[in-house]
Amino acid sequence: MMTTDCLTRFMFEQAAVRGEIVSLDKTWQEVLKHADYPPALQNLLGEFMAAAALLIATLKFEGSMILQMQGEGAIQLLVVEATSAHTLRATAKWTGDLTHGNFADLLGEGRLLITLDPESSDKQAYQGIVPLQGDNVAAALMHYMAQSEQIDTHIVLAADDECAAGILIQKLPDLPDADPDAWNRASHLVATVKPDELLELSAHMILQRLFHEEDIRVYEAEALQFDCTCSRTRVADMLKMLGREEVESVLEEQGKIEVQCEFCNRHYRFDPIDAAQLWLPHVVTTDVTRH
Repeated sequence: MMTTDCLTRFMFEQAAVRGEIVSLDKTWQEVLKHADYPPALQNLLGEFMAAAALLIATLKFEGSMILQMQGEGAIQLLVVEATSAHTLRATAKWTGDLTHGNFADLLGEGRLLITLDPESSDKQAYQGIVPLQGDNVAAALMHYMAQSEQIDTHIVLAADDECAAGILIQKLPDLPDADPDAWNRASHLVATVKPDELLELSAHMILQRLFHEEDIRVYEAEALQFDCTCSRTRVADMLKMLGREEVESVLEEQGKIEVQCEFCNRHYRFDPIDAAQLWLPHVVTTDVTRH
């Protein structure tokens, strides 16, 4: 049976190759509840979300990873945030008609950004940026890994309105007495995976089909879920960063400040009394959403 909302890691025993398979069901459908994405954009965002789950699993890292594709075409932005706590959220911006054009046409000239935001204040955030290249989401990410991280990576992704899924393998530094041809075999085999297989088969069945002649170790699946990190306190902190003059200007013009989270559609409202409390010392903003 298909195991959903989880990531399964695997490792070649006699070769410097590791990998992961991810399948997102309820996690992906939760994203789709919050916006009416055109089909072409929906599939790209689903693939991007699956890719984020795969990539953060390759890191020894506590914090969040934000993947962005910024384009000058009809699709202006794809954003996915994945955390080391196994949560994901995603959103996108677009304009006009998305019924025609391939990946390159829809995004146009653009760039791919990956930002690592560590939980610990002792560690600095990191951001890698490369031009957006490739015929699909997987190709763009493989280009990033080759250019920015210098890591041989092969990714295959798939998404529909029910599921988002993917498989990733990476070549590790060579081990003593390791099989020198294992990476070539593994990458050729992964390239044969079809979208329907990723969307419909379990990780163990996919691994059995691909690597039944290889000696691999499969680890216990890790559960994933949708979670949005927005809060009234975070919105209040954002307003403080804008400055008192800017906040009071908006209040004078509109009588209130309203902010809607683009990831989960949660709505936050600040009236003049709420705003005045932003500048008082030692005032804790309660996490209550007003409608």
